[in-house]
Amino acid sequence: MFALVDCNNFYASCERVFNPHLERKPVAILSNNDGCVISMSDEAKALKLPFGAPIFKWESFCKANSIHVLSSNYSLYGDMSSRVMNILKQFTPDVEVYSIDESFLEFKGFEQYDLNNYGLQIRQRILKWTGIPTCVGIAPTKALSKVANKIARKFPNETQGAYIIDSDEKRIKALKWIKLEDVWGIGRGLSKRLKAKGCKTAYDFTQLPDAWVLKNFSVTEARLKRDLEGVPTLQLEEQKTKKAIATTRSFEYTFSDLNNIKERISTFATSCAEKLRKQGSSCHVIIVILSSDRHKKDLEQHRGSTMVSLPFPTNSSLIISSEAVKAVTSIFKKGIKYKRAGVIVSGLVPIDNHQLHLFEHENPKHKYLMHAIDDVNTKYGDYKIKLGNQDLKRTWKMRQERLSPKYTTNINDIIKVK
Repeated sequence: MFALVDCNNFYASCERVFNPHLERKPVAILSNNDGCVISMSDEAKALKLPFGAPIFKWESFCKANSIHVLSSNYSLYGDMSSRVMNILKQFTPDVEVYSIDESFLEFKGFEQYDLNNYGLQIRQRILKWTGIPTCVGIAPTKALSKVANKIARKFPNETQGAYIIDSDEKRIKALKWIKLEDVWGIGRGLSKRLKAKGCKTAYDFTQLPDAWVLKNFSVTEARLKRDLEGVPTLQLEEQKTKKAIATTRSFEYTFSDLNNIKERISTFATSCAEKLRKQGSSCHVIIVILSSDRHKKDLEQHRGSTMVSLPFPTNSSLIISSEAVKAVTSIFKKGIKYKRAGVIVSGLVPIDNHQLHLFEHENPKHKYLMHAIDDVNTKYGDYKIKLGNQDLKRTWKMRQERLSPKYTTNINDIIKVK
């Protein structure tokens, strides 16, 4: 049996844990640079505030409806997510962290357990230990556990937040209830094609002939169909080493001077290098992208990218930053107001297993220097040590005018009990 544990309105729930005044009130969370709405509480959804709504267009609507609008507090959300995932590992060793707010669990050898009660225990422990409300869906397959989770979320009073599909009768009833576009793995394009075939629900999809699905779609859709039929086909995925690492951000303001852009690129490159070291990899290729604000049609537009191939693999912040800054200098055009940039590192190889070059290699001192920098930054936080061409006061120059305190990751923001 599989379970899907999903945190309800995760970003808004994290804010409510440390600010009880937000309970039962509409809450909306904004994207990077306070751009658009990316998460909402149920109360905000009930007011018909759309996902992706640009806040500058909906500001008056939010004020009129007393919607509490907050900047994304990724430090808080990441830490709370880690706490939830660690609790899940107490219930089974087989856990796949699917996203920041949901995980798949597999129950091997749990035949004698009352799994519905077990799901309620999971939910209650997470709520008690973290304050985050969740829903738990349990079923014989991953796809069906997603369906069960939607039922638990849709009918909280009847299910108490946990629902199990443990019979064919329940499976068929659930598949006839859920809309085709709400099924995990069925996107907008596939949904249109299936509806043209006469499918309206997930049950209709399972009634299509296997040969027809394979002929007209792919093996991925065929596996999903089998999973919805109750035949375990999609297994838990092991955490894999990333094949590429990217750090891309919109600027707080548009920049038309090269020095500001160089500083941002250096910071993004350093972030990529740190991620490389964390997963024990080095890169062969650096890609730098730079683009203007496409929404401002009255301004001259420019988007450019360039790729740098390194003669040897590296995860040194010094080398990656230096090469990225050179690359962005070659892309930059005077007179353009740039809004977004990014650094991508690819061609990744294990740090302890790669092809050596006879004549060119990384300075061996870099390895020990990077290790020392990582240790200091891990111990003291807030990136105490940076490269000289980085902004020494801020990590990201994002507009976060509505940011809540970093309650769990910054000693100065810890709640004081009087």
